Amino acid sequence: MEQVVFKDLEVIDYQKAWDFQTQVHRELVSLKLENRKREKEGTPLLHPIHQLLFCEHPPVYTLGKSGSLDHLLLNEIELAEQGFQFYKINRGGDITYHGPGQLVGYPIFDLEYFFRDVHKYVRYIEEVIIRTIAEYGLLGKRISGYTGVWLAADEWKPNRKICAIGVHLSRWVTMHGFAFNINSQLEHFQHIIPCGIDDKDKAVTSLAEELGREIDMEDLKLRVKKHFAALFDYAYVDSRNA
Repeated sequence: MEQVVFKDLEVIDYQKAWDFQTQVHRELVSLKLENRKREKEGTPLLHPIHQLLFCEHPPVYTLGKSGSLDHLLLNEIELAEQGFQFYKINRGGDITYHGPGQLVGYPIFDLEYFFRDVHKYVRYIEEVIIRTIAEYGLLGKRISGYTGVWLAADEWKPNRKICAIGVHLSRWVTMHGFAFNINSQLEHFQHIIPCGIDDKDKAVTSLAEELGREIDMEDLKLRVKKHFAALFDYAYVDSRNA
């Protein structure tokens, strides 16, 4: 069974979290290259320590490498006036919003120790969120052609996205991850075309919006952690013992 170190970075600037992700990612890639050398030399291999990072960010918009800048509806002056940061980043997907009340998760896994299938990896992250919101009485779903987790339309509301997913892989080591709207300020999504989806039949929602109450974030994190470990079949270890 694989071992994963969990770290809660709490509220952290986006750039600092990105830098930390990058450092952990490079360490895993370096270990992989070292193991190839050891394999040729016949010396014992080193086992990777994967990490799962949770955090919240101050208000920020991020644009994935396949996204369009036209999907950001504010100019530089308006961004500054309203206190938003903006970054072009190396994950897949288009534009999204991160901010207080949203759980952002960054799994940094070497998938060669789990499975070598990017689509399966994204489906597993979706399944983590689907199982989590089921504990709150909500039925999550996937929509063909789109990543993320949605709530189905009814006679009052359209299809609503509750979790966005955008990942990046290098040598099968993952970066970036998911943005799960819990107690999010949904009005901040009005300044973008979320994930590049300009469709009146699709909207953005949060757990608090759907349930009509504020959600205990610490309890929520425990549930998400549990489902990650169950689906990916790993055990959490203390970083001091890793």
